[in-house]
Amino acid sequence: MANTSTRQPTHEDHREKTPSGANKPPRAYPAPRPLATPTDLKSSDVQAVVEAINPLIADAFALFTKTKNYHWHLSGPHFRDYHLLLDEQAEQIFGAIDILAERVRRIGGTTIRSISHIAQLQTIQDDNSEFVSAGDMMRRLLDDNAHIAESQRAAIEVCEQHGDSVTANVLEEILDETERRKWFLFEITCDTSAAR
Repeated sequence: MANTSTRQPTHEDHREKTPSGANKPPRAYPAPRPLATPTDLKSSDVQAVVEAINPLIADAFALFTKTKNYHWHLSGPHFRDYHLLLDEQAEQIFGAIDILAERVRRIGGTTIRSISHIAQLQTIQDDNSEFVSAGDMMRRLLDDNAHIAESQRAAIEVCEQHGDSVTANVLEEILDETERRKWFLFEITCDTSAAR
């Protein structure tokens, strides 16, 4: 008797491949027709903004995860203070994700679809170290927040150059939060003996 079962599509079947066979990020613009929110922005402007914002969203997911990783795996004499600070910062980072993703959708683009999509766009490095000292955690997060602040400033310029002042304004608020995180992390990492 012949096997009449049909093969069920797998997760791999839904990924788009490049000519070299590598997975490429899902297309974020133009959006499929049912997702193409009408906008008065030109198509090229929407594409530029979407391409500037989606990597910020991926980096926010990566930084959120790293911040929670450090929050969970913290050890040392400043445990309570750092534990609470990192939880507060993680919540703030997570809050920015939905705001940015919805801005992308409002102007007719699409945004992050999966963990693999995040991995393809993120520039913040993951940290799978078995142990990281509290001081190193704070320094790494300071560096990551500084990197994100630079990327946010560049994205604000892109938004302004392409007539999307609303997204630029939203990013300015998020950048202010990023700079506040940098400030707190910087103060924690200062050499207290230099102040004497």
